[in-house]
Amino acid sequence: MSAKPTILIAGASRGIGLALVGRFAERGWRVLGTARDIGAGAAISKAGGEVHLCDVADAGSVARLGASLAKESIDVLLCNAGIYGPRDWKLGATDYAAWEQVLKVNVFGPMRLVEALIEPVARSTRKTIVTTSSRMGSIALHAGGAPIYRSSKAAVNLIAKGWSVDLAARGIVSVVYHPGWVQTDMGGPSATLTVADSTAAIAKLIDGLRPEDNGKFFDYDGKELPW
Repeated sequence: MSAKPTILIAGASRGIGLALVGRFAERGWRVLGTARDIGAGAAISKAGGEVHLCDVADAGSVARLGASLAKESIDVLLCNAGIYGPRDWKLGATDYAAWEQVLKVNVFGPMRLVEALIEPVARSTRKTIVTTSSRMGSIALHAGGAPIYRSSKAAVNLIAKGWSVDLAARGIVSVVYHPGWVQTDMGGPSATLTVADSTAAIAKLIDGLRPEDNGKFFDYDGKELPW
């Protein structure tokens, strides 16, 4: 086991996940990053992380990741892999196959990761599960539209809130956060935050999490958001 704190970032081959690999490596953390294939993993290595192959939508792939890391200690499990799905949704023309895929990645994926890696998290010092969500998953802040993506984030919010209760006896902290509207492939060029600005704040947020933060929903800058 490493004397450094260890973070596993699922969905680390591009965008926010890849930038966070670099951020935590610079902070002296041991960083484990997942990618769906070796080619995508090259960027993780370059940023200072260790590459682990995993497709969170594939139960067998997550199980293999869990088996390969069964004896490790993971201080922070960051469930970051996610997709948006169709952007041209109209009532009466819902693409249910696409919706199912979004749920497989955004909802089933984090649950599979936690089930596969709960023991390495539980034996660590920080015992923290962090889930990348979105303010679009907040029922209180719902502004209409995008039911496929919104429903996936509302669902994972509920699941992560449940972990904060169900795993509390083991000393595990579970939080979710909104990364901001970020200039990534998902956020687009019109987004208000650069990847650098968003991930600098996210790294600070994650590094500063304490037991009393269990069960909270944060904006990237550390402010709490309503469920």
